[in-house]
Amino acid sequence: NDGDGASVVAINGQPIAVEDRVNVTGGTVTLTQRGSLNFQAAKGMQMEPIWLPSPEAVVARFTEIATNGYQNTSLWGHLGASLARVMAGFVLGSLVGIPLGYAMGLSGWFRGWFDPIVEFMRPVPPLALIPLVIIWFGIWETGKVVLLFLAALWIMVIAARSGVSGVKLSKIHAAYSLGASKAQIMRHVIIPNSLPDIFTGARVAMGVCWGTVVAAELVAAQKGAGMMIIAASKFQLTDIVVMGIILIGVIGYGIDILVRMAEKKLVPWKGRG
Repeated sequence: NDGDGASVVAINGQPIAVEDRVNVTGGTVTLTQRGSLNFQAAKGMQMEPIWLPSPEAVVARFTEIATNGYQNTSLWGHLGASLARVMAGFVLGSLVGIPLGYAMGLSGWFRGWFDPIVEFMRPVPPLALIPLVIIWFGIWETGKVVLLFLAALWIMVIAARSGVSGVKLSKIHAAYSLGASKAQIMRHVIIPNSLPDIFTGARVAMGVCWGTVVAAELVAAQKGAGMMIIAASKFQLTDIVVMGIILIGVIGYGIDILVRMAEKKLVPWKGRG
């Protein structure tokens, strides 16, 4: 001790000075300026919470935000805003894409004009369109819905076109031989036989839209799942980020299940020829 004029100069034979750290069995030892030793146990495989929070911390944060909200909006308000944007973009994309896909499948003229455009735009990621959409439609709700509309449009066009092209000619000839008009063939043959492909396209489009809305909300959103994640990341609140990612995955999976249930209910003849 200082009264006897003694001081610590080594730990287990390893020299140590003030503020030095020496590794020992089970942890590390640090020599303080007062000459005392601080032992810190080894953490093993434990990860710092800022990198990956514990499941308990994520659950606690979920309970807190579900009760008190986040950024002046309830958790359900954030998730509801994202779902509303996705549904708006998907519905608009379907209303335009399905008729266009039918027209391309039934008419060589439409196919000749629009097929190059569709095939050109189909591989373009929706996120690559964000700068143009912001310039053309602004950073608020209109721009986000337009981006989701474009994300769903090309998928629904291709699904509807594929559904029409996949209708067996034998069924159409059989309907003609029974005296069916073109409108009746469209209603009773082409549309029912194309619905399985359209529902498959709807599942893909909803998934793409749900993934796109999170990125769209990173730009000037007042509420939404993506806004919640980006706001939390600025303050290094990793537990909120992980919670948001889990909720996005769960809701996306739930949407896919609902679409599959609707398909099973509305298209019971799928896979039966």
